Amino acid sequence: MTSEQTRATVLCALVAMLDGFDTQAIAYVAPSIAEAWSLNSSALGSVFALGLLGLAIGAFTLSPLADRFGRKTVILISVLAFALFALLTARAQSLGELAGYRLLTGIGLGGAMPNIIALTSEHAPANRRGTLVTAMFCGFPLGATLGGFVSAPLIQAYGWQSVFVVGGLMPLMLAPVLLFLLPESVRADVAGEAPARRFAVFELFAEGRARRTTLVWVAFFMNLLVLYFLTNWLPSLLRTSGMQLSTAIWSTALLNLGGVAGGLSLGRLIDRYNPYVVLGTAYAAAAACIVAIASSGGGPLLLLFALLAGVGISGAQIGLNAVTAASYPKAIRATGIGWALGMGRVGSILGPAAGGALLAAGWTTQSLLMAAVAPAMIASAAVFALRRV
Repeated sequence: MTSEQTRATVLCALVAMLDGFDTQAIAYVAPSIAEAWSLNSSALGSVFALGLLGLAIGAFTLSPLADRFGRKTVILISVLAFALFALLTARAQSLGELAGYRLLTGIGLGGAMPNIIALTSEHAPANRRGTLVTAMFCGFPLGATLGGFVSAPLIQAYGWQSVFVVGGLMPLMLAPVLLFLLPESVRADVAGEAPARRFAVFELFAEGRARRTTLVWVAFFMNLLVLYFLTNWLPSLLRTSGMQLSTAIWSTALLNLGGVAGGLSLGRLIDRYNPYVVLGTAYAAAAACIVAIASSGGGPLLLLFALLAGVGISGAQIGLNAVTAASYPKAIRATGIGWALGMGRVGSILGPAAGGALLAAGWTTQSLLMAAVAPAMIASAAVFALRRV
């Protein structure tokens, strides 16, 4: 590892951490906003969905630009965008304003993610790529976890707006560091690779890549559907079930912390063993943990199963990011990762939106959690199918 490789990995991890903090912030403040504005919890489903729509728009539109103009430029623009709109979110006075600012924040968040994955992958030594990409991306669930730890005291002391103020100031402080210290990736044409001959998205289905791309999209779609359903609704569902706000927030924080543990452990495993067997098994185990959460009835066992579910859901997603990055040539790498994440973001929109609709229809907490088992198993099947491609 050279100093440039280390610098790229560390700075991308910091971006991932702030991305995780700002992405998860709305779930942590949702119960407080609902109480302050006298809203039903289901009313916030549109806010969750529009924020995730922004993530999809950012992933779909900004990742091809990075393949053309450079990763660093798009990362800087994305970081400044989600910093600005996080600060504006703190000034929201209505549900419409809150939803609009979350949409715009999401575009910045969605644009940063595929590019830090691609940049880290391109700077990592080949025999450690899975380990380093997953270690870097562990910044995302770590940032979401830290958000859970700090949100409760911040909300109690300064109100829900303080969470977004912190989420906006931190990336603003990081931006000048990225400007001067973040290394750029070598362009494909300079590295000796032929640049994309046409719109980069079409290249994802060229030269025998169609089946792989389709299965990757299915796995991303299904896993992010269940991941964002849980991370957005678990605090509210558990709060509605009678648990204290701090316990409800802690369950989701532990879900994200499990992603950190899963990412670090699974990253090493996919460098040593068949990555599709490792990741497919992790998704199946996560489905079993969701069943356990639904059946636990609260208490310490619920927190333990939330942690283990995070290992399989969020941790395996981190590993799949690394495997996907290695699946495409440099000329279309950011596009490949970005569109896979974008398809996943579509699932992440449908998950929270469906949760809000089913909650409004009278579904119980247990029924909602059991419904999340099916997409986790479909993700597992898609990853196992990738083994044969």
